[in-house]
Amino acid sequence: MKTLFTAVLAFAVLAFTAHADLTVKVSDVHLCCGKCVNGVKKAVATVPGVTAEVDQDGGSVSLTGADAATVQKAADAITEAGYYGTTTDATVKLSSATGAKGAKVTTLTVTGVHLCCGKCVKAVTDALGTVPGVTGNTVTKGAKSFDVTGDFTDSDVFAALQKIGLTGKAQ
Repeated sequence: MKTLFTAVLAFAVLAFTAHADLTVKVSDVHLCCGKCVNGVKKAVATVPGVTAEVDQDGGSVSLTGADAATVQKAADAITEAGYYGTTTDATVKLSSATGAKGAKVTTLTVTGVHLCCGKCVKAVTDALGTVPGVTGNTVTKGAKSFDVTGDFTDSDVFAALQKIGLTGKAQ
C-alpha cells in the first residue's frame, strides 16, 4: 500500500510539473500610455498560448506560456513591435540585435521603434540627445522610421533607445 501511495504521489508531482506554465517578467519596458500597453498586448496576442500581464506604472510585462520556447516567441514579438527590456529568466531574452555595426556614421535611418504618442517622441528625442555626436533627428508621432544625423556611432543610438525600453532596426 505504501508503494502504491508513493507511486501515485510521484505521478501526481510529475503530471503537475509537466503542465506548469512558465512566467517570465520583462522589466524596464517603455509603457508611457495606454497605447503603449495596447501595443505590447497586441504583439503578444500574435503568439498562441501566451498571455501578457502589463504593469504600466512598473514598466513591466509578465509573459506566461507553456514553456520557454513559447514565451520566447512572445518576447520576440515584443521587440519586433519596437519595445525592449530585461527578463528574469536566462532562457528567455529580448533580442538586442539591431543591425548596427558599431561604425561611425553621419546619418542613420531607424525603423520599427514604437512611437504612438508625444511622450514616446519625447523619450526617444531625449535618449538620442544623450548619444555623443548626434545633432538632429526627424522623430515624429506615428512614424515608421526616422533619421538621426550628426557624427556618431550607430550602435550608440540603439543602446540609448534600449536603455529607455524601446528598440528598432538600422535601415
